[in-house]
Amino acid sequence: MKQWIVASIVVLSVAVAGNASAQEAPGPGKVEVSIIPGGATWVSSKGTDPKFHNYDAGGALEYNFSRILGVEAEVTGAFGISQSLGQFIPTDEKTPNMLNYTGNVVVNMPGHSVVPYATGGIGGNTLYARETLGIFNSETFFTSNVGGGVKWYAPNGRWGLRGDYRFQAVKSKDTAPDFFGQDNRYSNRVYGAVLLNVVK
Repeated sequence: MKQWIVASIVVLSVAVAGNASAQEAPGPGKVEVSIIPGGATWVSSKGTDPKFHNYDAGGALEYNFSRILGVEAEVTGAFGISQSLGQFIPTDEKTPNMLNYTGNVVVNMPGHSVVPYATGGIGGNTLYARETLGIFNSETFFTSNVGGGVKWYAPNGRWGLRGDYRFQAVKSKDTAPDFFGQDNRYSNRVYGAVLLNVVK
């Protein structure tokens, strides 16, 4: 009888310790904020529309239903940079600023301090006026994206780092300027971010 009592206490202790360890392990929290100080978007060429790239910065707010599944709202600015636009314009010219806003589903792979993830969603892309490129009014386009990345969490689980990649498709519009939006356009985006677990 004593052996059964001792064995039961040992099993219960191991289970409780394991559960406490799992709760304290770093990883996705209930609510996470991503602060994006830097990234880049490369827009591919299409027909006579030139390829170009912009500098990115912004932020994201993620709500996790569990350590595996969550949803994310993301807003990033893609800021114009002076560059060659090929045959579209003969001299270097600053590209237009853009604003991206998306709602995404995030699937975190099981892990501890290093968590790979996959993501995808839909949203909008606003292209701001730049008259030297023939863009006289702001235009907003429907977008979709897929991608993924890796999150790393500090031992205390309160903060971390994130590297993210997205492939984005922008749906064309008849009212779009020649520079961007007459055809469906595609881009690749990468960024690095600081993660804050605001609710564990």
